[in-house]
Amino acid sequence: MKPSISYITLGVDDLDRAVAFYRDVLGFPTDGIVGTEFESGAVAFFPLQSGLILALWPRESLAKDCGVEVKPRDVSSLMLAHNVSNREQVDHLVAELRYAGATIKKPPRELFWGGYGAIFQDPDGHLWEIVYNPHTAS
Repeated sequence: MKPSISYITLGVDDLDRAVAFYRDVLGFPTDGIVGTEFESGAVAFFPLQSGLILALWPRESLAKDCGVEVKPRDVSSLMLAHNVSNREQVDHLVAELRYAGATIKKPPRELFWGGYGAIFQDPDGHLWEIVYNPHTAS
């Protein structure tokens, strides 16, 4: 299998709330919720770079489709990251997120490996890192 990812699907508890956060707070483009005509089909897609798609799908629907039971969330099992080109962008984005009501878990800080970053959670507890990595271009 060629190493690639086409979709990242996050299970959410409240699809409307999650779509509003990703669309209105993070600024991700979307056509909104689609698939409501299908049982367990309501989902929202957010096109990202290089053809990658972020999907938000209710946890119950995701579990049903995969044949697993819904379990309590474990927020430590996944973290997404958004790299920026300088430290000031980290500070600016975190200030915007804080103003919009996002949960900031770790404010901007120096990272042990030489970077600079912060961590926030979306309304469903998914962890996101905003990070400046001086060792790579963003």
